[in-house]
Amino acid sequence: MGLEFQVDRTDVGGGRRGRLVLPHGVVETPVFMPVGTAASVKAVEQGVLEEIGADGVGAQIILANTYHLYLRPGHELIARMGGVHKFMSWERPMLTDSGGFQVFSLSSLRKVTPDGVEFRSHLDGSKHFFSPEHSMDVQIALGADVMMVFDECVEHPATYERTRDSMGLTHAWAQRSKDHFEANKERVPWFAERGGKTQSLFGIVQGGMYADLRKESAERLVEMELPGYAIGGLAVGEPREVTREMIARTLEWLPKDKPRYVMGVGYPDEIEEYARMGVDMMDCVLPTRAGRHGLVFMREEAGGPVVRMNIKRKEYAEDARPIDESCGCMVCRRYSRAYLRHLFVSGEALGLTLNSVHNLAFYLDTMARVRGDLAE
Repeated sequence: MGLEFQVDRTDVGGGRRGRLVLPHGVVETPVFMPVGTAASVKAVEQGVLEEIGADGVGAQIILANTYHLYLRPGHELIARMGGVHKFMSWERPMLTDSGGFQVFSLSSLRKVTPDGVEFRSHLDGSKHFFSPEHSMDVQIALGADVMMVFDECVEHPATYERTRDSMGLTHAWAQRSKDHFEANKERVPWFAERGGKTQSLFGIVQGGMYADLRKESAERLVEMELPGYAIGGLAVGEPREVTREMIARTLEWLPKDKPRYVMGVGYPDEIEEYARMGVDMMDCVLPTRAGRHGLVFMREEAGGPVVRMNIKRKEYAEDARPIDESCGCMVCRRYSRAYLRHLFVSGEALGLTLNSVHNLAFYLDTMARVRGDLAE
């Protein structure tokens, strides 16, 4: 087993302060996980990623994408390099998704059957097939500390019948994922190096926007006795209040002694809200994606509401202030809004990096503040 989880304190709102011990290190929860899709958090070098944030701790855990790494450079190559940690020179914990969501997003290029999903690569149109067993083989080869069962994410909106059928497929695939993982978990590239520890396989609760299906999905997955549980199929176009309701309801049915992970959310105020509800882990591409498009996050005053700032705006052309005067990140300590705007409108790659670094620091600092509040 490669996971230990301890909840140190739970407040009246449900928020939990805890510690997640994994083969590559300890993660203080609740935690935000930057997304390193292709073994790279876009535009941000690993050494910087290890230091960003007001406390200098950096990202405790990051996420990599199974679908993208399978296509390029290939999971077998990464396994020969010692796993994704060594391949990208990242010695802290890591999580991989199953590839299910990326295959779901290729709606015109895929065919779903009970056995798995046939799809065409978005890179060159080549044909591939992902089954639960193949997803496990790819993720074992990559060697992240936490890996996910293969699931199907239903589109939004979707009918009750369509959602129920998809959920049934997810449950069948989860059992197949677990069975294959248990039979092959010692093949992880660092098994001997880490003293016989293995990866941990999390389940994914589906059920769309239907509370009764969410309940059924959670109960079915809990019966499988997995070491952690994710809430998937959200942030796919539904209103935010629906997202919140589905998270709140699903948390009621998940074990209180295991980590709970909401996949693919969200804006800074959302991740804070969900953490205070009792979510332990979250990830999202938004900090770096927004940064690459000139959108940065700030607060007019410490502890105030989140403001979305478009750094491209002409009003910042001679603004000598940092993005956020209450932020202690390496970008706000050194660079002005005027300079960041200049970099962006000039097409300088440094601008994309600095915006992304600030946004990641903003997210990590938000979670550090929440952890501090929950520890009191």
